[in-house]
Amino acid sequence: MDRTVTFSGTYTGFLIHVAGHMAPWRLVLFPCVILLMLAYVVKLISRQRLKEYNQALMIGFNVERAKLMPHVESYADRVMARNLRAGAVAQIAQDRANGYTLVLATASYRLYVEPIARRLGFDAVIATDHLSQDLRYVRARIAGENCYDTGKLRMIKAWMASQAIDRAQAHIRAYSDHVSDAPMLEFADIPFASNPHQPLARLAAERGWTRVDWN
Repeated sequence: MDRTVTFSGTYTGFLIHVAGHMAPWRLVLFPCVILLMLAYVVKLISRQRLKEYNQALMIGFNVERAKLMPHVESYADRVMARNLRAGAVAQIAQDRANGYTLVLATASYRLYVEPIARRLGFDAVIATDHLSQDLRYVRARIAGENCYDTGKLRMIKAWMASQAIDRAQAHIRAYSDHVSDAPMLEFADIPFASNPHQPLARLAAERGWTRVDWN
């Protein structure tokens, strides 16, 4: 989703949006988020722990879902209004018209991805889940894998199995902007490097994958 369907990443914006509406005092903690990102870059913490710590700082470790969701929905409206690539939206509409089942697979949290996907008309979401995904409180803990890199492909395969989709009988188009999605792109019948960063652009040229640049 991030930088494929959207112009920019959604996770940091989500944290700031919710903190600003639920507990503005937490915004003074944002420099700690930057420090945690640096800790991730130098491999002191994992990507999964980075997401958990950032959420605990900016939203809280344990937040009542009923109080959180109105701000999640308003954030989805904000993304729809300000952060969508028109070319991506047009491609989504074209793929739907061509009879494809639309699945949004992303490392972002299902918590806020599903409202965005619903607005875009996706049929299903494969995303990073919270440990308390279906409970009254949202905890700053990830359930299972972060939906990223090879983990994303494993989660896609698991979703297909849950839907009784036979890979041999499926025709898959996949879009991504980032080289971490190379396993997913290799799994697809028709992979697209969409607005790729340089490492993916190089890989796409080597593999003969189609490049698309959406406005």
